[in-house]
Amino acid sequence: MKNHHLKHSAIFSLLAFFIASCTNCPEQAEETTFRHHVIFDTDANNEVDDQYALAYLLFSGDYFAVEGVTVNATSDPDGYDTFSPVSDHYDEARRVMKLCGVFNRIPLLTGAQGSFEEIRPFIEQPGFDGYEAVDFIIEQAMRERDRELILLPVGKLTNIALALLKEPRIAERVRIVWLGSNYPEPGEHNQDWDIPAMNHILDADVPFDMVTVRYGKPSGTSAVMVAKTQVLRRMPGVGPRTSEPVTGRHGGDFYTWGDYAVELYVKYQSHMWGDPPGRALFDMAAVAILKNPDWAERYKHPAPIFQDGQWMERPDNHRKITIWEWFDIYAIPADFFYTMDNYVIAERP
Repeated sequence: MKNHHLKHSAIFSLLAFFIASCTNCPEQAEETTFRHHVIFDTDANNEVDDQYALAYLLFSGDYFAVEGVTVNATSDPDGYDTFSPVSDHYDEARRVMKLCGVFNRIPLLTGAQGSFEEIRPFIEQPGFDGYEAVDFIIEQAMRERDRELILLPVGKLTNIALALLKEPRIAERVRIVWLGSNYPEPGEHNQDWDIPAMNHILDADVPFDMVTVRYGKPSGTSAVMVAKTQVLRRMPGVGPRTSEPVTGRHGGDFYTWGDYAVELYVKYQSHMWGDPPGRALFDMAAVAILKNPDWAERYKHPAPIFQDGQWMERPDNHRKITIWEWFDIYAIPADFFYTMDNYVIAERP
């Protein structure tokens, strides 16, 4: 998620102090035997927040049963407008899944390289761009289960929109919880990489939650900050130890997720801000609000549409979406670190 050099120094300093004084003791989501069934959809090679969110999900096995992980392609780690092949996103998701001890136990599937509009004319043809992820989403959505299937995209919405296009019946069987958009303002990485995909979902009668980003605003996930000092102190050695090394995105051999998490974060330190320096890990907030909905505020709103570079309201639209904002900037990072220290590895349902 592109940070655009946000400025939250005062809030961030308080957050860092809070987490530093609370090693293993945040207020946790209530203990439960109920597990959400989830497919995590990601442009994993973009920056660092996707990887942290994926590990957070995979280490929250007491809250989530993970059906699979699907990937799509957006920008590379070093450039907002520089395209990264989908294979890079697959490889990065595989690294995280190996280090979290779930690769080969939870499916990882390649999704769309191109955009919704580029792919939609070929959606009925075998082997279309992204078919592995799209067909997997449809297959899992159409399975009989005793609860909803949550699609948790934290990148562009191409794979999800294509699945709805190919099999509209899944709209009655899934809930989409998307980390994206600066609504009601324009802009935002996940939105801008495939606006037609987002608009297709906004026009479909499917449960849709928009977990807002809102660059530079205290009301979006951009306010959910983590300090570099906390990553350096809390993350080394976190997670199970692999028997074989995993080569990182920037080289080097890693045996634990925590050591790789430090590497990712430090390599991205030129994109930090605040005092002490750190950054938002936007995507993990989408995982957090599924664990505990009280960690943000939400409201129902007639589904708008994005046209000509701006949001267009449709107040008479009977179809409502859920908009999430005002995230708990203390509880969410605290739960993340608690989960890293007390992980429960997720399984398939």
